Amino acid sequence: MDVSTAPEYDVVGVGNALVDVIAHADDGFIHQHELVKGSMTLVDTDRALYLYRALGTAVEMSGGSAANTMTGVASLGGRAAYLGKVSDDDLGNVFGHDLRAVGVQFRPGAPEADTPTGRCIIVVTPDAQRTMNTYLGVSSLLQPSDIHEETVALGRVLYMEGYLYDRPAAKEAFRHAAAIAHGNGRQVSLTLSDSFCVDRHRDDFRALVSDEVDILFGNEDELLSLYEVESFEQAVQAVRSDCHLAVITMGKDGCVVVTRDEVVRARAEPVEQVLDTTGAGDLFAAGFLFGYTRERPLVECAKLGAIAAAEVISHVGPRPLVELKTLLP
Repeated sequence: MDVSTAPEYDVVGVGNALVDVIAHADDGFIHQHELVKGSMTLVDTDRALYLYRALGTAVEMSGGSAANTMTGVASLGGRAAYLGKVSDDDLGNVFGHDLRAVGVQFRPGAPEADTPTGRCIIVVTPDAQRTMNTYLGVSSLLQPSDIHEETVALGRVLYMEGYLYDRPAAKEAFRHAAAIAHGNGRQVSLTLSDSFCVDRHRDDFRALVSDEVDILFGNEDELLSLYEVESFEQAVQAVRSDCHLAVITMGKDGCVVVTRDEVVRARAEPVEQVLDTTGAGDLFAAGFLFGYTRERPLVECAKLGAIAAAEVISHVGPRPLVELKTLLP
């Protein structure tokens, strides 16, 4: 494709297509079932079924990190597309319907026989921390042939999850998509996903940040893990020399936007009550990229991210309950 072709999408996301199963529980549930609080743990079919039964009352809704971000971009009034793999089953149909209903162009990979749509079991404790146990299902079978090349080529920014590196074929799909984007003059962004994911793939992520990623998203813990340093300032200096643009969130303390020329600090938006931090980073990225693809100043991009994140943490679930464009200043 001619690199001069105008982008059709602001952002194209690639990630694990999952349905979220969300329940509230206390720390006793976390300890009783030997969960690692605040982390994402991969589980097999039996463990997923066990936890599902143990939860009791739960809410089921489409999720997945990059898919949440694309939903946020669309809610802000942007143009978004998503590439991921679901099965031709009830959850897969729900996943696709939910994305299309909010205006996201969904390009599913080829279905696989006998492998169900993935799901993420999320336990939200009273401190609003989320503990995730993920059965990847068919989402983990994403491979290079599932990447819709024209869609990637028509996205101004390609946004991908670090979680994709948990499976070799999905890792190759990641690299294939990045090559298509760069080959068409587009930018590639990576979200580090969580600090445990960084621990699993540190060397790969360091190489990606240095060589292939134009925009890096992560939180303070993830950045410290990436560079194996003790202080945030050390991590900022490390990423500053590695990456064109890094956006580091710090919860209620706002965020830091790092380029080779400047370090911009921005405040978080006030929230009356934090009910569920699921999707906070995903929606922050949505707001930031919405502004970035419109060439807004970095501090304004950060504010848009903060507005989107504040909305999603004020209720249960990883996706906005109102049209985010109605909240824009």
